[in-house]
Amino acid sequence: MDLKVIFIVVCLSSMAIISTDAGIPKCCIRTREIHPKRIMKMERWERQYSTGACDIDALVVYIKGLRTPLCVHPKWEKRLKKLLSAMKTLRQNNLGKY
Repeated sequence: MDLKVIFIVVCLSSMAIISTDAGIPKCCIRTREIHPKRIMKMERWERQYSTGACDIDALVVYIKGLRTPLCVHPKWEKRLKKLLSAMKTLRQNNLGKY
């Protein structure tokens, strides 16, 4: 009976760890410049703050066709906001033509 209880506890614990990614955040370690061609393939971006679990401030940029996101310096935030809004309006205008 004790072996069954231990087995159930181990299974439940492993399921909890797997489902939450063990609470380990995915942080950028360093930032780099982003090539303009890659910016045009940007799907979305998120802000990483150094006040939480991560050590540096960064922008995590998700690029279409890349498996891992790019870590970009926060100085790019205004440019990315402008570009993302421009890309959205361009897509809306192109959808309206068809």
